[in-house]
Amino acid sequence: MAVLPLAATPLYAAGRLVDVRLDVGGKTWRLAGRRGPDGEAARAASIVARCGATGLPVFLGAGLGVGLEACRAAGLPVAVVDRETAITAATGARDRLVGDAEALWCDDADPQAAAAAVRAFAARLGRTVLHPVVHPVSRRIDPDYYDRLAGLLAVPALPSRPRFQNVLPRVLCLTSKLFLVGEATRACERLGAPCRYLETGESCDKDAFVAMLRQVVEDFRPDFVLTVNHMGVDHDGVLLELLEAWGLPLASWFVDSPELILPLYRPAVNRRTVLFTWDEDTVAPLVARGCPHVHYLPLATDETRFAPRPDLPTGAHPWRARVSFVGNSMLEKTALRLAAADPPAILRETFVEVATGFAAAPHGMVAAYLAAERPALFAAYAAIPTVARRLAYETAVIWEGTRRDRAARLAKLLPFSPVIVGDAGWLSTFPGEGTVWRRIPELAYYDQLPLFYPLSDINCNVTSLQMKGAVNQRVFDVPACQAFLLTDRRRQLERLFEPGREVAVYRDAEDLAELAARYLAEPDTRRAVAAAGRRRVLAEHTYPRRLRTLFAVMRQTFGGAHG
Repeated sequence: MAVLPLAATPLYAAGRLVDVRLDVGGKTWRLAGRRGPDGEAARAASIVARCGATGLPVFLGAGLGVGLEACRAAGLPVAVVDRETAITAATGARDRLVGDAEALWCDDADPQAAAAAVRAFAARLGRTVLHPVVHPVSRRIDPDYYDRLAGLLAVPALPSRPRFQNVLPRVLCLTSKLFLVGEATRACERLGAPCRYLETGESCDKDAFVAMLRQVVEDFRPDFVLTVNHMGVDHDGVLLELLEAWGLPLASWFVDSPELILPLYRPAVNRRTVLFTWDEDTVAPLVARGCPHVHYLPLATDETRFAPRPDLPTGAHPWRARVSFVGNSMLEKTALRLAAADPPAILRETFVEVATGFAAAPHGMVAAYLAAERPALFAAYAAIPTVARRLAYETAVIWEGTRRDRAARLAKLLPFSPVIVGDAGWLSTFPGEGTVWRRIPELAYYDQLPLFYPLSDINCNVTSLQMKGAVNQRVFDVPACQAFLLTDRRRQLERLFEPGREVAVYRDAEDLAELAARYLAEPDTRRAVAAAGRRRVLAEHTYPRRLRTLFAVMRQTFGGAHG
């Protein structure tokens, strides 16, 4: 909401300031209201009675300044946050506090920074309880700012303490559902870093959430909070308000596209949020969005689960395959996302065309592709009325492009009678299941895939188009099992593995078929590549190594902080 422009004229009676006339967009308001200065004095008397020796009056909007003077006359310090310079010039309230060591005046445009300044002032004076009072006219002028500030100041305080005092940090792993946080907690345990796990669930009452998190933070005293894909961060910003008030940093490691996730959050980050992204191509866009701390942190694997198995069957087995692929057909997922988007007719009619064009284009996001290549369609996309529906359309386009790309590449493997592990959508993608190719329903990630990968002579990988430069989880898990991987070329792969020596890489569908035939005929080469791939994983691509990197960044960024 836009801040209302105004002009302020002081009004006097018998030489005393009694009100300020505000001319706002052609309308006239009065700063003091019907009760005038007496109303401010009455509110101040109520605050004085409540504050005692530990309270701090916090005026969000100074009004005429009568309340400030009453609190100071009673011996109470005061904090004021007021950005309405025209009004303060008319009242002179700010000038009357100049040089007062027990008075704070803040006009920071960032409500989080303003709240932090008030809390720091309170801590310096030993005042542990804040008593915020929102002036109704200030709120009417800029409701977004003053309501947000009031919410930040209402967060219960915690004792301040220095962060990162030990060699290994204390980590609070937060999530709304179990997704890779288990790997993080296991890695913390293996490193010896104190770790606490907290699952909030998909929905949680605000008061219950605040109480639960406060209790955990008080008991465990973490150095920072860690989450994956922003799970556990609520869409309304309650968690960020709590962490800001407590001076507690947040590390959020994205293993899926942050550009398809963060726009759903208001706000998505604060000044103590560090984003780690598995795709280096997303670093610059996140910085451009105003995220203050962004770092590249690729995926990894749990090498204790994904490891060579000495007890693998040597003969026939239902999972044994010459060539295999593990992945979703994207058929049902795409249909569900498109239905959620409910795009205008022109975007439905051109859906396949857009997905095909996006797949071949260099752009990482669908919106960027439409803006650059299909401006008329971009206008239709921009007219979709909600962020959630626009993101659903983008996701549907990405998944449809992925679906078609996977089908085209895997079709070249049909002469090798491949095994495809995935959903029932593959049955309508390729005819001849059971004769030309064989389907195995989805396998459990932790318990079954580590056994499946070593039973394939060639594990083929086709990366989703949500990452045009990055690599996916299979690029780490398959070599960790000392199994052979044949993956599509991705620009960021060469920073992680040596193509041809630690993993095999193909360029396109035709190249995939040729390399599959070649490597099927060279078992010694496959074994050498698989062994080299595992050595590289153990040396560089485990979760404990990733967390050491994350710990170092958090310490470097916030090591001197108190909260």
